[in-house]
Amino acid sequence: MSQLSPCPLRIEINEVAPRDGLQIEARFVPTQDKIRWIDALSTTGLKRIEATSFTSPKAIPNLRDAADVVTGIQRRGAVDITALVPNIKGAERALACNVDEINLVMSASDSHGLANLRMTPEQSLEQFAAILDVTQGSGVFINASLSTTFGCPFEGEVPEARVLELVERLIALGIQGVTLCDTTGMANPTQVKRLCEAVLERWPETPFTLHVHNTRGMGLANALAAWQAGITRFDSALGGLGGCPFAPGATGNVCTEDLVHMFEAMGVDTGVDLDALLNVAATLPELISHEVPGQVVKAGKSTRRYPMPVSAIQ
Repeated sequence: MSQLSPCPLRIEINEVAPRDGLQIEARFVPTQDKIRWIDALSTTGLKRIEATSFTSPKAIPNLRDAADVVTGIQRRGAVDITALVPNIKGAERALACNVDEINLVMSASDSHGLANLRMTPEQSLEQFAAILDVTQGSGVFINASLSTTFGCPFEGEVPEARVLELVERLIALGIQGVTLCDTTGMANPTQVKRLCEAVLERWPETPFTLHVHNTRGMGLANALAAWQAGITRFDSALGGLGGCPFAPGATGNVCTEDLVHMFEAMGVDTGVDLDALLNVAATLPELISHEVPGQVVKAGKSTRRYPMPVSAIQ
């Protein structure tokens, strides 16, 4: 394998909590609360916000207000608004709301594809071609998220060759960006680094994003491994919210404020105002009516200092 470029000193953070985070919450977050939350997030320096999914309200009731959310938020030029779409109808609805990016989703494994989308990877690729016809000429960026890239909860290991084959076919279709997804937190840093190096070597002009879950406590380690391979785009969810409702054992995404804190402490520019982000993260428990797993919002940044105990200075 050829020598890749040094670790990047600037990265982009894509916030997915409004979609990936809220889709499995026990209670429906009111539309106006979602709008206020996304508006607050858009002032923190995030590059993209995945605001919702234009899916069937029966499939994901928590996102039944997708159009109202996207048309109700304040649009800021520096922040791209992304929406996940499962089919042609969803793509048409997203285009009508003037999203900046459409995120398609498919699985690398047959079983997860059938459980999540009722489609095999082959059927998903056929549908993607039809969606690309609908979006042609719109100027909207088209990304595809490849679920179970690093392992399937039903089948286990997904061969790297299979992943590379699917990435190749996505790019050949005209997909502009690809997200490599660790859907249930099965990945390890060695595996992540190896695959990220492989895709960047083969398709250096394609924007690749890493999407990892912290199911087994390796979310930050896997993100670090991807960065060391040269990845510059990362999905994450405020507070560590989220999880796939069709993937047994899936828990929250890697936490946005923890991810930003790690990279900023390392001298990597995320473009995010961490203090502003932490202020938004602090509102999450009230918004969703329960505590969240994020750590930095509870412990404070590593630069935080405390007064000496009185007993130590007497």
